[in-house]
Parts: sequence; C-alpha cells; structure tokens
Amino acid sequence: MATQTGLGEPRGPWFISPDLEPDGRGGPLVPDGPFAPTRAARRRRALLAALAVVALSIGSGGLAGGYVASQESAGGPGKAAQAAVPADLVAAAAQVVPGVVSVMVAGGGRSAGGSGFALDDMHHVITNDHIVARGGGGESGGAVMVETSDGRQFPARIVGRDSSSDIAVLRVPPSAGLAALQLAKPGVTRVGEPVLAVGSPLGLAGTVTAGIVSALDREVRLGDNRHIAVQTDASINPGNSGGPLVNARGEVVGVNTAIATIDGSGSIGIGFAIPIEQAQQVADTLIGKGG
Repeated sequence: MATQTGLGEPRGPWFISPDLEPDGRGGPLVPDGPFAPTRAARRRRALLAALAVVALSIGSGGLAGGYVASQESAGGPGKAAQAAVPADLVAAAAQVVPGVVSVMVAGGGRSAGGSGFALDDMHHVITNDHIVARGGGGESGGAVMVETSDGRQFPARIVGRDSSSDIAVLRVPPSAGLAALQLAKPGVTRVGEPVLAVGSPLGLAGTVTAGIVSALDREVRLGDNRHIAVQTDASINPGNSGGPLVNARGEVVGVNTAIATIDGSGSIGIGFAIPIEQAQQVADTLIGKGG
C-alpha cells in the first residue's frame, strides 16, 4: 500500500505539458522522459534559475496556508504596510479543506498518489483517472485508500473511470464523514478572479495555494487526449492532481489535472483544471453506471 512520506519523491503522476516547443512543432513531454532541451530552452532554464527564489513552508497537516504581502505605504518612503490575506479566501479555505482527501492507489506492483474531493452526500469522491491508472488501481489485487484532512484513512471503491476526460469516481465509507463541496454554476467563472488550489502536493495534505483564473477554454494535451481547461497561476505540483480549484466563495470551478513545464521542471505558474461542469457530467454518468 502506498504511504505518504511528506517531502521526498513527488507524489502522484508526472505531468505532461501542452505544446511548448519554440519552433511550433509541438509534441507533449512524455512521463519520466522529457524532450532533450534545446539551446534556447537551456537559456530559458538558466534565466529562470537565476530569477527564482524558492521558499518552503511546512505546517501541520490539514491546516490551510495563506500569504502576507508587504508593500510601501502611500504615507511616505520606508513605511511598509502588510496586506492581510483577503477574508473571503480565508473563509473559502476553511470551508473546502475538510472535504478534500489524499488519494493513494497501489496494485500490480505500482503505486501513485494524488488528491480528490467529496462530490455529493452519497460518499462519492472525484479524482483524476490518471492517478488510478498510474497506481494500477483497476487491476486484480489493486487497492485505493483515501486520507482525510484530519489524518484518518479509509478504503475506497472505484465506482468508474473515464480516461478520455481524465475523471474517476471513488466511493468511501459513510464513516469518513466528508462534507460535499459546493460546485460553481456553469458560466460564472471569470478571468482574473481569485482561486485556490487545494490538495496534497508532494504528500503535504491540506495544502492551499492562491492565484487567479488566467484563462478559460484553454486547449491542452494530456497523454493522447486533448482537454478544454481552466488555466490558473495557483501553484499546482505532483500530488495536487485530482484536487479542487475553488473560487473565493468556496465553490469548485475545476479539477486540477496538469501543469505546463519547461525542460521537465516543476510548477512554473501555468496550471490547468478540468472545468467543473464537464467533470460533474462525466462523474454523474459514471455514478449512474457504477453506483
């Protein structure tokens, strides 16, 4: 059975970027084997490395994180004012985190981890199909476990999978006590609105990162399939896959599924989520077939 190890080997699938080749030929990065970097790509990587400042914050599992920004006040030079975390994002994080789980899949000699969230009052959890596929959860002897934000673990049953949409549905025991997350209505998401990505990047359960909706209806490629996605700059890393992207009202606007990369690097601030209306439609179909 896969277990979460915190910082260490990234949890979950290796993500595949959309077409990023400078000559326009395209072609996705393949799992565990990205294209050899071009000279231009190496220059970009060196520039990113020179400019990047990496900060690591470790807190207790299940606690929502936030940010504090400092800026010069208008009252005069040398006076810094701290901007508090917007109250609506704090409330959204508190509302959403208890309904988000870590997903651990093992079977056929393989294992994988990611995230998921409570979809309804019938104990269904939505996640990404590629988590289940990479962990061999559909094979004989495969097993799926979920871990709640307060550290409790429960076995989960695979209700259904759809590789073309990258959606899978699990069912957990009622004793898990997961509260279903609210889903955003179709057409309400707007470019520029603040969002939170919630999940278990690198096995760090209950992690919340903030950003905005960068674009809507963005076509991206994941494996052999193309998706119309919500683009965001909220930090998404391996292990976030399958978790919710939520707005400031705590409503799910998408299911985090992929990031763009440069030379196989981690998050560069370009992430993608399956729109919730599409994910819900697929999930309802799977539930109808599998119970």
